[in-house]
Amino acid sequence: MTTMKYIADHINNDKIYNQKRKYKVVMVPRKLHVCEMILENEGVYGDIDILELNLDLIPLDRDLLSLEMPDFFRTFYLDSDYVWIHTVAKSLIGLQAFTGMIPNIYCIGKGAKMVYDLMDTILGEKMVEPEYSRNEIGSLFIIDRNVDFVTPLCSQLTYEGLLDETFGISSGFIEFGKEVSGKDQTTKLLLTSQDEIFEEVRNRHVSNVFGYLSTKAKSLQTDFDKRHGFTSVGDMKNFVANELRNLKQQKSVLAQHIGACEVILNRKTKGDFEEYLQTEHSLLEGSGMRENLNYIEELIYKQHSLIQTLKLICLMSLTQDGIPSRDYKSLKTQYLQSHGFEHMLTFYNLKRLGILKGQESQLPQQQGGTPLNKVTSGVASITSRSSYKNLCKRLNLIPKSDEINLKSPTDMSYVFSGAYSPISCKLIDQVLNKEGFLGMDDITKHLPGPTFSKVRLKQSRAKGSSQSFKTADPPCLKVVLVYFLGGCTFSEISALRIQILGSNYCNDKWKHIPRISDGETAKLKFSKITLPLEKKISRLSKNVLH
Repeated sequence: MTTMKYIADHINNDKIYNQKRKYKVVMVPRKLHVCEMILENEGVYGDIDILELNLDLIPLDRDLLSLEMPDFFRTFYLDSDYVWIHTVAKSLIGLQAFTGMIPNIYCIGKGAKMVYDLMDTILGEKMVEPEYSRNEIGSLFIIDRNVDFVTPLCSQLTYEGLLDETFGISSGFIEFGKEVSGKDQTTKLLLTSQDEIFEEVRNRHVSNVFGYLSTKAKSLQTDFDKRHGFTSVGDMKNFVANELRNLKQQKSVLAQHIGACEVILNRKTKGDFEEYLQTEHSLLEGSGMRENLNYIEELIYKQHSLIQTLKLICLMSLTQDGIPSRDYKSLKTQYLQSHGFEHMLTFYNLKRLGILKGQESQLPQQQGGTPLNKVTSGVASITSRSSYKNLCKRLNLIPKSDEINLKSPTDMSYVFSGAYSPISCKLIDQVLNKEGFLGMDDITKHLPGPTFSKVRLKQSRAKGSSQSFKTADPPCLKVVLVYFLGGCTFSEISALRIQILGSNYCNDKWKHIPRISDGETAKLKFSKITLPLEKKISRLSKNVLH
C-alpha cells in the first residue's frame, strides 16, 4: 500500500509540471483490490495501465518443479501473511490444465488445506471428472514445511545435498570457484538428469560417490585411448565426428565433479564433522543429552559456524519438546555473547516459529483451571502440541537395524547414514499405504495443523508397500506429486525418489558400481569412510584436470 502511495505521488507531481507520460504498473504475482483502491482515491487510477506477471512452476528437472519463491517461508510462517497462497493454488491449477485433474489429494497442515480450499473455490465442479484414469498424475500431497522442521536441520549426506550445503544450488545451477575448476573465473554448471555423471551420483550417499567417479574416469580414458588402435582414416573420421566432442564434454564435467568432491571431503575431514554428526544423531535418538549440551557449548566457545551451532540448538529443542529452562537461558546468553547481540531477534523469531523454545515450568492455576500469565504466540502454541518423540515411535523414524546398506539402499534413512528417516517422507509413505488418514489419529494428533484427504480413485492393490501397484491399477496412480509449502531439502527429494519409485530404482541403477572396502554399513564412523579416499580423490583430480 505504501508503494502505491509513492507511485501516485510521482504521477501527481508530473501533473503539476504538465509532464505527459504513459504509466504502466506491473504487479507480481497479481494485482490486489486494495492497491487499485488507493490509486483511485489518489486520482491517478485512470492514468495507469495495470498489468500482472503471474509466477508459475519452473521445471528444474524431469521430476522437479519449483515456484522459486524464497520469501514464502518467512511471509507465511513468521509474518502470517497469506498473499502467496493464491499463487500456489494457481500454479497447481495451471499444472492440472496440462496433466488433467488430480483425483487423490492429501493435505497436511494449515496452509495445505487453505490451498485446497482456494483451488476448490476457483475450479468448483471442474475438479470432479467422470474419468480420472486417463490423467497423468494420480496423487497430490500438499504439505506444510512446519510439519517437519527436524529434517532441514540435519546435515545432508547425499552428494546433491552436500553440493547445496557447500556451494549452494540456485534454480538448478551451481557455481564452482578456483578451488574446483582450477580457473581464475567461476564456472557455472547446470545440474539436471541430462548430465549423465551427475544423474548417476546425485542420490548416492557421499561414501559411494568416489567409486563411480573413479570407474567413470577409467572408462573415459579407455574410450580416448581406443583412437590409437584405428587403422583407417574412416574410423578416425567417424570417431572425431561422433564421439570426440561428447568425450571431451564428459571429461570436463567429470573434472568438476571430482574437484567438488575433493573440496567437500577436505572441509568435512579437516574439522570436527565426525563429532558434529555423532552429536546430531545422538539428539535424534534422544540419548546423551548432557554430553550433547557440553559439545554445543564447546562450539559456542570456539566461535564455530554460527549457523551450524544454531542448528544443533534448534534440533535439541525440537527433539526434546523444548530445552530445560536453565540450559536454554545459559545457551542463549553464551551464544549472544559469542556471536553478537543482534541475534536476539533470531532467537525471538525462532521462538515464534516454535523451532526454539525453553521448557516452561508448570504455571500456577487459577480457580477456573486457567494458567496465570500464559503468554503464547499463535504459531508456537500450535507447534508445542507436536511431539517428536511420539512421532519417532509411531513412524519408526529411527531404524532398528544397524545394517543399512548405503551402496544399494532400500530404506530412505540412507540419506542420513541410516540414523533417521525424514518425518515428511514417512508421513507420505503411511498415507499412500492407507489411502488416506483413516486410522492415523495417533499420528495426526501430534502434527501442527489439520489433515485432509479427498480420494476419488481407489487402488486395487492389497495393502502393503507403497510400491506394490497391481497392473490393473490405472497408470496415473503410479505418479505422485509432492508439493512442499516453504521449501524442501535435497535429502527429502532423494528419499522420495526411493520411496515412490521403489528400491529397484536404486538397485537397477547402481548395480554395476564396484564395492568399496570401507563404509559397508551406516554405523561406521564418517572419517573411516572418507579419509582413505581423500588422497585417491586428490590424485584422480590431478590426473583428470591435467
